[in-house]
Amino acid sequence: MTWELIVFLLATAGIVAGCLVPNAWLPPLPNDKLMHFLAFGLLALLLARMVPGGWFLQLCLLGLLGAALLIEILQNLVPGRKFCWRDMAANAAGIATVALCAPLAHAYL
Repeated sequence: MTWELIVFLLATAGIVAGCLVPNAWLPPLPNDKLMHFLAFGLLALLLARMVPGGWFLQLCLLGLLGAALLIEILQNLVPGRKFCWRDMAANAAGIATVALCAPLAHAYL
């Protein structure tokens, strides 16, 4: 396993756990939407490092967006949590930022 895959799996586990625990278990967050943007941007960046550019990277990023949607839907089952379109928009914005910048990164790395 490469270090990127290990970091990706650990980050994914941490983000999923943070998104699916009851709200009462979480400390007060300074900016929830920024946290969503950075978390899914990080996952997208790690994917961009592991996957060659082109259509396969775009497919992987689309799968990450689907996972973000699934997490938001599953939050309805967690006490004190609910689906939030603004969270989903922040997730999508983080992924889209990396998707737009990935061709530049692949060109210069």
